[in-house]
Amino acid sequence: MTTDTKLARRRRKFRGNLAFHAFGIGAACFFLAPFVWTGLASLRSGSEAQSPPLPPWPRNGISFDTYAVLDTFGSGVWQHIINSAVVALGTVVLTVLVSLLAGYGFSRYRFPFKNVCFVLIIATLMIPFQSILTPLFIILAKLGLNNSLVGLMLVYVTLQLPFSVFMMRNAFDAVPREIEEAARIDGARDLKLLARVLLPLVMPGVATVAIFAFLNSWNEFLAALILLSDNDKYTLPVLMTAVRAGRLGAINWGAVQAGVMVMTIPCLFVFLVLQRYYMRGLMAGAVK
Repeated sequence: MTTDTKLARRRRKFRGNLAFHAFGIGAACFFLAPFVWTGLASLRSGSEAQSPPLPPWPRNGISFDTYAVLDTFGSGVWQHIINSAVVALGTVVLTVLVSLLAGYGFSRYRFPFKNVCFVLIIATLMIPFQSILTPLFIILAKLGLNNSLVGLMLVYVTLQLPFSVFMMRNAFDAVPREIEEAARIDGARDLKLLARVLLPLVMPGVATVAIFAFLNSWNEFLAALILLSDNDKYTLPVLMTAVRAGRLGAINWGAVQAGVMVMTIPCLFVFLVLQRYYMRGLMAGAVK
């Protein structure tokens, strides 16, 4: 191979790498632009915050007035953050626990009508959530859980379980049975086997289920609006409707952007912490 050929290949490789990284940087800027825009718009002073966020950057210096204004809506932004956090974290814990046990059972045990039960669970994904709100409202009222964060949490868990059970069954199916058999020979049984041997192997699936459960329960609006009637128990999405509507027709756009940032930061944090498990969890069971 001549020197000219090597140089030509290096140039082509350099141009290819340059184009690849340029495209990656451009795509990253494209996806980060809304967050930067919202963050800058939320830092405008009180006089600027009344106008639409164009341009978004603060012209009179950085100010946290919009966050102070946001705290005047409803019962205060911290109360609604706590409500959303309680519901979201409770939904994650219950969803992971139930789907972990159900996925393990569907993957490793044989019982009558196993496939029929699994298909029926998955089939509930085809039922529109809006069509069952009235029955859910009546059931919660009969159980005394209406207008409560616990009732709302149980509704979210119910909605998350079909997808979560499907994900966890696939995750367990991807674990070789030889590992389980070796653990049983060493004396591990059932829950001990699940907790100490299989759980570390299906952590990508658990992380995926946790991410979806958190994001869906943190951002859900319709069920929270209908099933909750006490202002002190509203979650952040319901609070944001009041902020968006404004007072007497006057919308504080800075407070709207501040609310968007408050809702976005926990979602970004959860995703960044669990992102290394996320893609592996989505691919669990896809390749044998």
